[in-house]
Amino acid sequence: MRDRAELPGADDTIAAIATPPGRGALAMLRVSGRAARALGAALFEPFDWTPGRTHRAVMRGGPTGAVIDTVMLTVYGAPRSFTGEDMLEVSTHGGHLVPALALDALLAAGARAALPGEFTRRAVANGKMDLLQAEAAADLVEARSTAMHRAALHQMDGALTRRIAALRSAVIATEALVAYDVDFPEEDSGALPRERVARATDELLAALEALLATAGTGELLREGALVVLAGAPNSGKSSLFNALLGTTRAIVTEVPGTTRDALEARLELDGMPVRLVDTAGLRDATGDQVERIGIEVAERYVGAAHAVLVCGEDADRLAAADARIAALTSAPRVRVRTKIDLVSRSDELETSIVANGYYNVATSAATGAGLGALATTLGGTLAALRPPEEGAEGMLTRERHRRAVARARDGVCAFADAWRAEVIPSPVAAVHLREAATALEELIGTVQPDDVLDAVFRSFCVGK
Repeated sequence: MRDRAELPGADDTIAAIATPPGRGALAMLRVSGRAARALGAALFEPFDWTPGRTHRAVMRGGPTGAVIDTVMLTVYGAPRSFTGEDMLEVSTHGGHLVPALALDALLAAGARAALPGEFTRRAVANGKMDLLQAEAAADLVEARSTAMHRAALHQMDGALTRRIAALRSAVIATEALVAYDVDFPEEDSGALPRERVARATDELLAALEALLATAGTGELLREGALVVLAGAPNSGKSSLFNALLGTTRAIVTEVPGTTRDALEARLELDGMPVRLVDTAGLRDATGDQVERIGIEVAERYVGAAHAVLVCGEDADRLAAADARIAALTSAPRVRVRTKIDLVSRSDELETSIVANGYYNVATSAATGAGLGALATTLGGTLAALRPPEEGAEGMLTRERHRRAVARARDGVCAFADAWRAEVIPSPVAAVHLREAATALEELIGTVQPDDVLDAVFRSFCVGK
């Protein structure tokens, strides 16, 4: 773990507003550092430095010591705080002015304005959490679905940390086998069997590949499953898009080709985040250059989709749209009969559904008919993408994670190739294992290069 004294401004006492600005019942400010106790004594009356205690106090500040607010003050003593330092948490009334005046008073008394993520960065430096758990805290704040919420909780609890630590231990154990073979070649029954090292390396590579395979699911939980509405122009896509969202986001007209670009919105379906995209109608070449670009965009979205809602007004049009879309993607397709409110006889509709079988769900954006069934069908289609218990065993949720594990995998792979080929001395081949171990250590935060820390905490909010 990095020495706290090496952190920029490590001796400063920092302060920040930890709640969003604007009208609200309460706001909360945080103070952390060696001078927290002195700041408390200078600004709050009464002030009781009893760690773990919350008490009511009057906060004063400014040149005249005027009353700013009556607050609730919570005291934390090092090392039993979020940052591992002496801390204060100050709950004031909300709004724009009161929290700003309170922060001004703290800064005037000697605190420094905290940088984005600086509280959590100090927590990592002081051993209160590792880098993966710090990122999970940010994911918890950013979570827009229950699936991402559960995954972040598992990661904060150390699920991914434990998995990475086990892989690092396996790399070091393989290093130890190689070192033993080099240092004690005549021990016991002779040199260490090379196949033992090769077998350990194969097991390690399999475990690294299995972890890398979770990156796609982690990205899906963070960004959402891409669900694309596609079909011919004027097939009811935009109306269905609006109906599923419960609001008017897409322009709906009777003129084919109204949607010229992709329109995206987010929603949650059975706990999963979903990016729902309305696209331009798919049809053969047209003289309108703008529409042609819209069709190309639609085809790219279809090609990248996790699932496609194929829309059509009748069985024949659905069949044609489905054939065209099937050539663009291998993703699951849900065939949606739209505008069923326009079918004059219910028995005609039922007969066509049974006879043709080109679609799974019949809907009406105008009346809401079939929307529940469509949501259920789509939820079942996306269920296969969900990880077991949303990451209870640990999974990669960020590109930084994927790159680090890929570096470790590449290092182990390079060692395996050199070991089996016997073209370079064992100590030289083992350098690749050391590179793999370093990649995993950087991922957890055991080794903390400044550029890695800066990149991680740059995206945090001030006060976190």
